[in-house]
Amino acid sequence: MMLPLHFHDRHFRFPQSAAIGDAAHLVNFRGTDTVAGIRLCQKYYACPMAGYSVPAAEHSTITSWDKDHEADAYRNILERYPVGTVSVVSDSYDLYDSVERIWGGELKQLVHKRADRGCVVIRPDSGDPIEVTVKVLELLSKHYPCLVNSKGYKVLPSYLRVIQGDGVSYDTMRAVLKAMKDRGWSAENVSFGTGGALLQRVHRDTLKCAFKCSAVVVDGKMRSVYKEPITDKEKTSKKGRLSLHVVNGIYKTMQGGIGDPKSDLLVTVFENGHLLKEYSLDDIRMNATV
Repeated sequence: MMLPLHFHDRHFRFPQSAAIGDAAHLVNFRGTDTVAGIRLCQKYYACPMAGYSVPAAEHSTITSWDKDHEADAYRNILERYPVGTVSVVSDSYDLYDSVERIWGGELKQLVHKRADRGCVVIRPDSGDPIEVTVKVLELLSKHYPCLVNSKGYKVLPSYLRVIQGDGVSYDTMRAVLKAMKDRGWSAENVSFGTGGALLQRVHRDTLKCAFKCSAVVVDGKMRSVYKEPITDKEKTSKKGRLSLHVVNGIYKTMQGGIGDPKSDLLVTVFENGHLLKEYSLDDIRMNATV
């Protein structure tokens, strides 16, 4: 019995998926703490620096000062990083007290000094993200001057923002932004951050997307390939040579060579083991805006 072969280590696939997943994130966004994604873009997509981060506190950098010195912990971070953006988690004890008493009082002048030099980002990290985000904005507006943008929504001063990094998903982001809109707040006041859920919770069924073989050549003859499981007709795959076209402003896949080859948007990238076309990250970002 080959017991040593009955427990297989597959953990290294996760760092690889983090690199791939973060590279996908970096197509549309620039903020990341996942260095593996930046390195992948450097190696394969000709991008010297695909993403950026900022100095950011985490709970132990606050709680290690103990509760009575919470304001000192915040002050230390701002003084060590006097220029640029800095993010400070503020819910180690009482988030609302921190916003009112410390950010809105004791450290208000230190925050204000960052005008034209950077931005202080307040980070709540617990509770209902919808309720908490709006309440933090409302509390900050009691102590800092807000502007009204061209669309009639309130905006905190440029040196002060909020980031919601707890319980973040596609649905909660929509809900937070709707709650903000309902209360007259501009979306530019808030950023979002998420950890493992940004990678592992997004899968092929999120947008009903999967890669399947649709055609093969056997003995020189083209053969359509597809799946049509009786237990789930929604998993029926497209068959034959496929082409992609814009029809009345909508992208549509044509099966079996029906579409006009001249208007086919698909490009041959790999063929017979050879890479025929390389894309830089800038190329991919441009395509993503189409």
